[in-house]
Amino acid sequence: MNGSFAPHSSGKHERRDFLGSSATAAGLLILAPKTVFGSQANSAVEVGIIGCGGRGNLIGGFLTQHTTARIVAIADVFQDKLDATQQKLGLNAPRTYKGLRGYQQMVGSKLDAVVIESSDYFHPEQAAAAVSAGKHVFIAKPLAPDVAGCLDVLETGRRAKGKLSFLVDFQSRARPVFQDAAARVHRGELGRPVVCQIYYPAVDLMSYSWERKPGMSEGEYRLRNWYFERRLCGDFIVNQSIHVVDMANWYLQAHPVKAFGSGGRIVRNKIGDVWDHFLVDFWYPNEVKANFMATQLVRVRGFGDMCVRVYGSESTLDSHYNGLVKILGPNPWNGTEKDDTFTGGAITNVKDFIESIQTGRYLNNVEPAVESNLSVILGRTAAYRGGVVTWDEMIREKEKFVMDLNL
Repeated sequence: MNGSFAPHSSGKHERRDFLGSSATAAGLLILAPKTVFGSQANSAVEVGIIGCGGRGNLIGGFLTQHTTARIVAIADVFQDKLDATQQKLGLNAPRTYKGLRGYQQMVGSKLDAVVIESSDYFHPEQAAAAVSAGKHVFIAKPLAPDVAGCLDVLETGRRAKGKLSFLVDFQSRARPVFQDAAARVHRGELGRPVVCQIYYPAVDLMSYSWERKPGMSEGEYRLRNWYFERRLCGDFIVNQSIHVVDMANWYLQAHPVKAFGSGGRIVRNKIGDVWDHFLVDFWYPNEVKANFMATQLVRVRGFGDMCVRVYGSESTLDSHYNGLVKILGPNPWNGTEKDDTFTGGAITNVKDFIESIQTGRYLNNVEPAVESNLSVILGRTAAYRGGVVTWDEMIREKEKFVMDLNL
């Protein structure tokens, strides 16, 4: 096991230096340029998209609307997804690659960068292939549904450092108001952090599910409904709740050292095997404890939020993805009443990614991204077992998911 992921051996805060002295407040490593892209800084960057679902189309749209990049290739398992993306993005005769291994042909073709927006299960192998082929990588979170995949992506991202951009799309870390909030916590404006509240109640995703059509194989049915399959998405605590746990890790400058969890599958009982609610207690260094709750229960829009509160010895940070961010108490700060985290953060990441390729100032945030990915896997593992699991145990076991889709 890589030493960077060893847990803290005591209650004292001994933050591992994942990013070195070049880290920004957002946990992003900006590497000095080795070479400048192309013959001039404003050369058009040629991009391929792996995964033509909703997120792939969204990021593809941001690329065409907010950068000078050109989408020259798209890859997906299914032809209807390829056709829909070509039409939605108005692409003029892009190269198309179909099938589970289509991405391999894409990364070997003439292009500069790839956007990976496929099912989480495939991220490690697709990222590794892209970096091995010398392509810059913009990749969706989570990086993997299992521990083994996370460690593989960590190695891939480290291989890219100084040579390529490797950017994981965490939106809150790209937003100035969250960067300011994190800096204030780190400067001690809350006093000593004591307790953290993390929650993400969300709607059920059944409206996005695919019906089984005549002749559809079991593999196709499961892959089209991948966000209901724990081996493909990591369960929703990994696929979705990673956003808020990443914010907590960022504020606390650490990952949890152990977790106790519970949860279950009460409402969601007709498709897949993911749960519909999780309750987890996380223990962080310096005796900080965090209470986490997340659901995907209701079928219609009810109460929903993505919230991280840090209660310190002097003041409290109240922060909401896509919402209010402020500090209350003796050291008040009115950050914002409403932040455009979802859209604004993704647009910033897309623009920064393309600019980094054009200028040669490469971006890399793989280490905090993997740390947060492993943190939600820790919570999932504890919940599945209904007991306490330590970070050390999780890493040592190196859980790996294997799935034969038989398309």
